Amino acid sequence: MTIAQTVRSYLRNKPYMLEALEKGIVNLSELSRQIQKELKIGNTSAVKAALRRFSEELQKHKQKREEKVLQILNRSGIAVYDRKSVMITSKEINTKNGMKVDLLNKFVYLLDRSEMPERINPLVKHDNCTMIVMHSPEELEATPGVVAFLTALLAEQNVNIIEFISCWTETIIVVEKKDSLKAYEVLSNIVG
Repeated sequence: MTIAQTVRSYLRNKPYMLEALEKGIVNLSELSRQIQKELKIGNTSAVKAALRRFSEELQKHKQKREEKVLQILNRSGIAVYDRKSVMITSKEINTKNGMKVDLLNKFVYLLDRSEMPERINPLVKHDNCTMIVMHSPEELEATPGVVAFLTALLAEQNVNIIEFISCWTETIIVVEKKDSLKAYEVLSNIVG
């Protein structure tokens, strides 16, 4: 394996380093010295050259990927549904409305707060939630990076996602009520 291949292989499992390289905000000399020591490579110049080329490729690729993601999100719509609850149980329950996800021996329910069963002892329960639904064009399903873009965008604003469901053209994001306005503002700025 060449030095360039070794460096790329090493970085593939380092998402924060990849992001820093994509953004061009890393000191390549210092990073090359660290990689050289860790991987026991004798030639620092070759490591730095590999980093520089890889960084340039990542920046071009990120820009194209981000443009494609933003084009899709610009053609998307957004709706907000308040008074939602999330409940995780170890036993299946009967509900008329809402959503259910079967996870082998656990069940996740997204229900209207008024429809929450009272005699159930859930494993986890979130009562005061808001559901944000994004409806996107069909090419959403075949476009890498949309989910990563949305979750990173909300994480940057310190918004915790309680549940996240991506199904075909629908993206469902459930947040606590206290974060709903911030989440809506962030998402509505990128959604057409």
